[in-house]
Amino acid sequence: MNTEKNYDSSTVRKGCRDIWNAFMVKGATFTEHDIPYCPTTAKSIPENIITYDEARSIYKKELEHKNKEFKNSAFVCFYTDDYKFDSTCGIWFGYKTAFRILQHFAGIITPDFSTYQDFPEPLKIYNTYRMRAFGYCYGRQGGEVINNVRWGTPETYDYCFAGIPQNSVVAIGTVGGSPRKLLNRKRFEDGLDEMIKRLSPKLIIVYGSANYHCFEKLKEQGISIINFPSKTAKAFERRKTNE
Repeated sequence: MNTEKNYDSSTVRKGCRDIWNAFMVKGATFTEHDIPYCPTTAKSIPENIITYDEARSIYKKELEHKNKEFKNSAFVCFYTDDYKFDSTCGIWFGYKTAFRILQHFAGIITPDFSTYQDFPEPLKIYNTYRMRAFGYCYGRQGGEVINNVRWGTPETYDYCFAGIPQNSVVAIGTVGGSPRKLLNRKRFEDGLDEMIKRLSPKLIIVYGSANYHCFEKLKEQGISIINFPSKTAKAFERRKTNE
């Protein structure tokens, strides 16, 4: 059951640092696991998807050319190693810089904070919370948002799909270990099936390869799949073209 809670900056005790960014979820509705509900605010399907690393690089180059009001049609995703966007100066603790960069792009896929199966359960819930909180806050400020969905082993199913609208557009990443590695493929496919049961998405955006049987099965069920090549795949293709 969704519940209204008054989590905002006033929740933080006087003299204490707001280490959990309470302001991000001001006015939000919460699930039973205290995961904030993150509406899908994107008005259209992305033309292109780039990583936060790429977005920062573009931002830096544009500022060097004194182009402070530039606009880029790409959506920004976070399907990369956590340390590249989640550190003491990353998007969570350095959210002001992150929002300043992201506002120049068409929208975001919500952050892909890791929920590895060997993580302690509280950390996996916390990372799920941060995905929705960041997305909710960005959407509340007028940004276009598509929810990233990340699951782990079956015990994460109770919260990893929480806070995402049903029958919406969602995004998942296939870069890294899942489902490319056979060792992880069964876990990926089981979680994908569970996502379909719980969220009934009308369209799934895949960042990385969608050349897996599980996606063909979904297409047969009438679910639309759109995939975007990863940063690595695009670099490999450029090398082949230049050879």
